Amino acid sequence: MRIATYNANSIRSRLDAMLEWLAEHQPDVLCVQETKLQDSEFPADPIRDAGYHVVYAGQKSYNGVAILSREEPTDVMTGFDDDGPADTSRLIRATIGPVTIVNTYVPQGRDIEHEMYAYKVEWLGRFRRYVDRHFTAKSNLVWTGDLNVAHQPMDVYNPEKRAKHVCYHQDAREALAHAFDWGFEDVYRRFNPKGGEYTFYDYRTIDSVGKGWGWRIDYIMASPPVAKKATAAFIDLKPRRQPKASDHTYLVADFDL
Repeated sequence: MRIATYNANSIRSRLDAMLEWLAEHQPDVLCVQETKLQDSEFPADPIRDAGYHVVYAGQKSYNGVAILSREEPTDVMTGFDDDGPADTSRLIRATIGPVTIVNTYVPQGRDIEHEMYAYKVEWLGRFRRYVDRHFTAKSNLVWTGDLNVAHQPMDVYNPEKRAKHVCYHQDAREALAHAFDWGFEDVYRRFNPKGGEYTFYDYRTIDSVGKGWGWRIDYIMASPPVAKKATAAFIDLKPRRQPKASDHTYLVADFDL
């Protein structure tokens, strides 16, 4: 079973390139973030024509998550189910075959002093409690998405200069680590133990891809029963080099499920 994750930074702008990528790599599941359109405008028909079922939850111009799958998804849920904001355009969950997939777009945080940064840290805490409520260590669970945090120094270029960045600040890294400690394994890191490969390259830096100035903030995390069946994982950098690319690229993991 091949599972991929991709922040499209506007699915409308990347649709043709994304359909080409699907045809080339044939994932069983593709989790997409930052679709950036309301549900009434989601391009479901061309995705279905390409052979995929799709479920999604979006809003106008911002956020938005979707799960594309070869097999029809069941038990679809969106958003948190606690006392806080539901954030339905940031979390979508579905069962596909033997696996439940939770696809998330974690808030970026804007600035350390901004209220959205505190919201981001709490969001990750809420996610850990969400997983605690709904799953156990025996569950077949995969958590994917743009988590907007570089977990370790090897996950970002020049980490010593990023200490006050919202995607590398200690508070955010600790909140992410607490969520990971539920029992998730970072599937990409198992097969790629060295740093230097990233999923996000900032538009604002000229030739950031060529310079290798990136961040690994996109993840495929697996519960113990699923992680032990992982067979490979890789970052496909080619789409990030294409004209009019998203600032993110595809992360892919294969499982013998």
